[in-house]
Amino acid sequence: MNDSGNGHGPQASGTTNGNAVFRHHDTALLSVTAVDAPVVKTSAEFDEIIGDSYGRNGLRPGMLSHLAGIDERRWWGEDQHFVDGAIEAGRLALEEAGVDPSRIGLLVNTSVSRSHLEPSIAVRVHAELGLATSCLNFDLTNACLGFVNGIQLAATMIDGGQIDYALIVNGEGSQTPQEHTLARLSSPDATARDILAQFATLTLGSGAAAMVLGRASAHPEGHRVVGGVTRTATQHHELCVGDFTEMRTDTQGLLVAGMQLATDLWRDARSEFDWSDMDRYVVHQVSRVHTSRTAEALGIDESRIPLIFPTHGNVGPAAVAITLAKEAPSLHSGDRVLMMGIGSGLNMTCLELTW
Repeated sequence: MNDSGNGHGPQASGTTNGNAVFRHHDTALLSVTAVDAPVVKTSAEFDEIIGDSYGRNGLRPGMLSHLAGIDERRWWGEDQHFVDGAIEAGRLALEEAGVDPSRIGLLVNTSVSRSHLEPSIAVRVHAELGLATSCLNFDLTNACLGFVNGIQLAATMIDGGQIDYALIVNGEGSQTPQEHTLARLSSPDATARDILAQFATLTLGSGAAAMVLGRASAHPEGHRVVGGVTRTATQHHELCVGDFTEMRTDTQGLLVAGMQLATDLWRDARSEFDWSDMDRYVVHQVSRVHTSRTAEALGIDESRIPLIFPTHGNVGPAAVAITLAKEAPSLHSGDRVLMMGIGSGLNMTCLELTW
């Protein structure tokens, strides 16, 4: 993203004190859709399952609701799969954008969730949506930052003249890791350390989202992808590690490191972008504590941060897209929107849109 370019592709502004800066000149968001998983699982249900372990270890139930601010999250139904959600979100996004599936030149699946190592999830989505044989398709994973990275990549290819349209999809399923975690934490030998280390797993949620991007010059009705900045702090790559059955997190360490990364990025982005008075800040949905700390550290008006985590939990990389899809009906032409994604590792990107 730091290449100077030759008049095509993103217009990079070089590196500003550690930030990778990028700008896009001919990409527009044409649609963004969300699909909610139908089965609601409350935090009170989770507390009841592991209640004995709370009491035995001197901990109080209610941390999920009172501390994280997550009252419920969702699971897919018995006959559903998170890939089905991604496919449905993609279908809806194509319909909303009015783009024929045959015209999609790039499909990127950005899901963290997966049932197997290969083939990619993208191939099934590609097949089910009937995309063209010429459509490049693959998975892109970068923890909870994946969807925003997908936008960056697609916009680069559109700006560079390689494709006319791109479809980005994501489907997440939290049921399997949460069922395994609840079983472990309800066992008689579960310790307070186990509960705290695996607490973040219980904040996850299921859902799906999709987005269609195209040429702004061909779609004046679209919403411009302006550009943004990326910054990394990969020395913290061991603070949150997840697999198919659990996620172990140094919650306090991750919060501190994440706030430092966000503060550094925000401070150094001022020479390139003025994000002090955006109409919406679509931030990654983690918890009440993370949202409040972010707003305070960056000087953001918290009332301009729409929230879905109280009822959806942390839906991973789908969270920013789901939030944007639910907020879209209230946005007006000319509104400035900042998508703010951060992923375990740590990586962070802020991406500006003009509605």
